[in-house]
Amino acid sequence: MDFEHIAQVAAAIGVVLTVLQYWMKTMIPLRVVGITTNVFFLIYASLAGIFPTLILNCIVLPLNLYRLHEMRELIRRTKRASRSDLDMTWLQPFMTKRRIKPGQTLFRKGDLAEAMYLIVSGRFVLQEINRELEPGAVVGELGLLQPDGVRTLSLVSLEDGEVLALSYEKFEELYFQNPEFGLSFLKLTSKRLFENIARLEGELAARPKALA
Repeated sequence: MDFEHIAQVAAAIGVVLTVLQYWMKTMIPLRVVGITTNVFFLIYASLAGIFPTLILNCIVLPLNLYRLHEMRELIRRTKRASRSDLDMTWLQPFMTKRRIKPGQTLFRKGDLAEAMYLIVSGRFVLQEINRELEPGAVVGELGLLQPDGVRTLSLVSLEDGEVLALSYEKFEELYFQNPEFGLSFLKLTSKRLFENIARLEGELAARPKALA
């Protein structure tokens, strides 16, 4: 088989694969087929001496490889996020540091919710449910999900402390950019909601006993 015949076969396979790409719906198989198509067109262009096609596929092939790597990395990070808790350490460059004094109210029930917080040091209490929060705790995230956008609890400092604040505007930007953070946040908020439901159920169960 001479070079001309090989070039024609490579071109024919490349054309078939190009048509196949228009029928594909899932992105990773589409990228794989696209990479294979680039390879066959490179063989064809090299043997036939068609430099525009050669140059085009020399440019497109690395782009397809890079996009495939991005998608595989995205899937890997998403799977990891589905098995992990919310980690806000990587968010610290986007957060604002605040020093808090004893007795200071960080936010009150009914306030407009504009940020979520990571407690760095000190102790804080959610007044309405008398729940203490220590360093490492994330608080204030549920305000983002409130239909009216207001706080449902009040957070008060019990001692000198420090928090990092992340505005909801920046949060929404990062949420859509980082699937690992997005999934972890959904896990955190779901956990909070189930905890609140369990607390309310416990309070309702205790009421008949208290009345008796």
